[in-house]
Amino acid sequence: MIFEPTKTSIRKHKIPNWFHNAKFGIFIHWGLYSVPAFAVKELSFTESSAVGEEYYFKNNPYAEWYLNTLRISGSPTHEHHKKEFGEDFSYDDFVPIFNEELKKWNPEEWAELFKKAGARYVVLVTKHHDGFLLWPTKYPNPMKVNYIANRNIVSELTNSVKSEGMKMGFYYSTSFDWSFNSEPIDARASDMINGITTPEYTEYVKNHWYELIDDYEPSILWSDIGAPPPFDLFELFAYYYNKFPEGVINDRWDKIFHKDGKVHKMRRTFFYDYTTPEYKSYNFIKKKKWESNRGIGNSYGYNKMEKEDDYLTSNDFIKMLVDIVSKNGNLLLNIGPMSDGTIPEIQKEVLQGIGQWLEINGEGIYGTRPWERAEGNTLDNLEIRFTHKNELLYIHLLNNPIGKTLKILALTIPQNSKIRMLGYENQLKWEQDQEDLVINIPENLTESSVYVFKVIPNEL
Repeated sequence: MIFEPTKTSIRKHKIPNWFHNAKFGIFIHWGLYSVPAFAVKELSFTESSAVGEEYYFKNNPYAEWYLNTLRISGSPTHEHHKKEFGEDFSYDDFVPIFNEELKKWNPEEWAELFKKAGARYVVLVTKHHDGFLLWPTKYPNPMKVNYIANRNIVSELTNSVKSEGMKMGFYYSTSFDWSFNSEPIDARASDMINGITTPEYTEYVKNHWYELIDDYEPSILWSDIGAPPPFDLFELFAYYYNKFPEGVINDRWDKIFHKDGKVHKMRRTFFYDYTTPEYKSYNFIKKKKWESNRGIGNSYGYNKMEKEDDYLTSNDFIKMLVDIVSKNGNLLLNIGPMSDGTIPEIQKEVLQGIGQWLEINGEGIYGTRPWERAEGNTLDNLEIRFTHKNELLYIHLLNNPIGKTLKILALTIPQNSKIRMLGYENQLKWEQDQEDLVINIPENLTESSVYVFKVIPNEL
């Protein structure tokens, strides 16, 4: 169909099956902030937000917010910067350092790792809130000269990712660009005021979005924070969908505007394919498609202050992935490379662990849909998640089984069904104990983060 630049027309867009089926993607935050690689790590995003606005912005755990936190006098980042780099060293002075480090980067190695991790798509930050650009745009920053990477990171990574058979998407900070203003964000009100609303800036970001679409053909448009009011999103979305009907658009396009000396923000943009909760999941099946995004630690950009205990493990993320998928979500897991493009070993190990599990159990993840309920329990109070693929039911056990049998409460399956455990050849014996399902566990069970049982109806 042909999409018109109207609300009615654009709302006819349907989420393509590839995005429903993909389940797992990689997010990449890499830029100037990767050089200082610093943020306070005492509290997580959720914990520091709960303390209060002033505390949160002054002690922001996100390393990619380095420039804003640096601008807040007396913040730990401000004090660290003075000590580490000196009073006269500006954020812009990181540009030549990053570009020199960039010579060492190997995009093919990244793409190979993401493929082995089991990711089906990748989302690259092309411009974060600091305004630094990762591609040689025809529309350079009017506020700063040569505020740009000296390699075409967008092109090189896009080619490498697509050559591995994965989809490529682009994050772009549409409303925020700290190169256009110098006032720090220190509260939610200033957060919203910081969004730039001028016609000149609107034209700047509009040109960037159309350029990214035309030159690099992304499968995902991932905006952040909002969009300036003059930006015609109807026009952009229609243009994108007409070029790429299989593309998807996230939910962070809210219009921010100023009126009568007050800041106003639309509750939601008029249309989106899916929502993007941050460091969050749900305890029920969401009707609308969603994608949980988070870092392996408490930051998106690389934070050298984070140690092993600050990172979750592959075991944690496998359980998280299963839980999210059972509730109609995808997991977009962020990596924060060092300034030279090296992915920290602990982050690599997490991705490799997820990939090893998916190699055996991916059948119960990829291409599945939520079942009639997401959660269940066993008699021993072990946690269960459910997914299904047509007539096949997948039972995901999130804990190590206790004993030789597994009794799943309130689960009835068709008579003469077959049950297999993924990774094992033989059928498993089972019986129906009234409304509960009892499965015999294989002997010499290999340890796994999550055990997946496949229920095959007799007619298949």
